[in-house]
Amino acid sequence: MSSRHGPMLDARCPRCCGGFECGAQAGDCACNGIHLTDSLRTQLAARYSGCLCLPCLRELIDAEAQRRGQDARQ
Repeated sequence: MSSRHGPMLDARCPRCCGGFECGAQAGDCACNGIHLTDSLRTQLAARYSGCLCLPCLRELIDAEAQRRGQDARQ
């Protein structure tokens, strides 16, 4: 399926090894709908090459939010 810029690509998440459809080149990147902190974005760029699937990204965002909440209570 083609969109504005190119086709959706079959991709494999480097974190969980699960497959997903990456729409970054098609101009329909699902990541546009999520917010990564600068800290998490830096950590992910240092650890992984390529895109992560949405379930992994959401899990990492939630884990970071929990850590930040625990840090704020201490």
